[in-house]
Amino acid sequence: MSDEVAPASAGEPILIVDDEKNIRRTVRMVLEGEGHTVHEAGSIAEADAVLAREAVDVILLDVKLGEDNGLDLLRSLKTRGEDGSSRLSEIPVVMISGHATIEDAVAATRLGAFDFMEKPLDRNRVMVTVRNALDRRRMWREVHDLRRAVDARWELLGGTPVMAELRRQIAKVAPTRSRVLITGESGTGKELIARAIHRNSAVSAGTFVKVNCAAIPPELIESELFGHERGAFTGAVAKKRGLFEVADGGTIFLDEIGDMALSAQAKVLRVLQTGEFTRVGGEKSLRTDCRVVAATNRDLEQMVKEGTFREDLYFRLNVVPIRSPDLKERADDIPLLVESFVRECCDENGLGYKPVDEPVLERLKQYEWPGNVRELRNVVERLVIMSDEVIREKDLPPYLGGPRPPGSLKTGNTGPVTAIDLGRYAGKSLREFREEVESEFIRIRLAEFDWNISRTAQALGIERTNLHKKLRALGIHRGEGQGGDHE
Repeated sequence: MSDEVAPASAGEPILIVDDEKNIRRTVRMVLEGEGHTVHEAGSIAEADAVLAREAVDVILLDVKLGEDNGLDLLRSLKTRGEDGSSRLSEIPVVMISGHATIEDAVAATRLGAFDFMEKPLDRNRVMVTVRNALDRRRMWREVHDLRRAVDARWELLGGTPVMAELRRQIAKVAPTRSRVLITGESGTGKELIARAIHRNSAVSAGTFVKVNCAAIPPELIESELFGHERGAFTGAVAKKRGLFEVADGGTIFLDEIGDMALSAQAKVLRVLQTGEFTRVGGEKSLRTDCRVVAATNRDLEQMVKEGTFREDLYFRLNVVPIRSPDLKERADDIPLLVESFVRECCDENGLGYKPVDEPVLERLKQYEWPGNVRELRNVVERLVIMSDEVIREKDLPPYLGGPRPPGSLKTGNTGPVTAIDLGRYAGKSLREFREEVESEFIRIRLAEFDWNISRTAQALGIERTNLHKKLRALGIHRGEGQGGDHE
């Protein structure tokens, strides 16, 4: 070996597999000089024994190992599953040989070797190759860490009986090819269920494509789902792949399927029946092989009766129904959810972890949560940002038991008035009293839900249209003091 040494990363464990003891000793001295932990093996059996007890980041593997063939070990490594916390198939393997042939190099490349070096080994070449192999190993680890972080963000949390039953259903249906229809109220985590099904399915290596059917205008839904050809309509300046095409080999999640236009429903039905579709403006029939999972918070059976949802599509989608439980059905999961959300929000906002007082958790468990887990997450984010080092009862919004502004009405979880300053209503008629109390109560509820009309109406137990009428009748201006309201 030459004396010039290229800079290399240090510390990572490396396995040398060579039947020549002198070669192993020479390479070992070089690698240990860079601070690496080095393991040796003179045969495939010895290499297997080392890998069974040690974690390594790079393998230097001779092609000729006496009567053994190093390519056999390479082939075996690339087909093995997980071993402890690492994947043997993802350890970079550098093949070395004193009698290399083109056939050997091609075979090693096809089997997944990271690189191929010829003897006599050059010190500089060894260090550069090891450094590059370690960079590859780190990159793979970062990818796995990112995947774990993403999976953790979409993890289904909870240990209540309803969550145990939900996991049982997911475990049953996920490995199959059956279509799943997820039902449940808004904010209960239907997307988490869909992702759990995908993650545990035979197509988990494929793409998970989410389609929010309610967010796509009716005139664009077909183009989004099936793609379009150039010039198919004004603005179609280039060919575009549809989401069914993108999801080929993976899972397509049709969220809010109840809001899909009837014209698009017919084309989705064709895909489910035949696996075929045509781009908008195109004539060629294309195929897709993806798993379909749909979700809705609407009563599709009632929509079928009303003629606003196709019956044949409903039966195609509703092969395996799964219901996403409301948060009030799993109140004992709230402390676990709060803990997860607090850590997530602290990390996102660059804050140190903030513990939560037990009385706060009890207050949160007592609330009905009309907005379900999504509402809980929003409340926790507010608490994390506005609290001091510890989240206490004083940090809670009024409707969850926190302090109320002076002069405001005091209400319980369900909204009844529990204390009123009657002196301020002296001389008022019953109608005036009722209107003023009702007006103030509605304002409190609007403030609680940041002027979200839908959620406020749900909390008040009235239709959204009726709430709009009351706002007009009581002279409550849209978004007063809040910068505008939203549905």
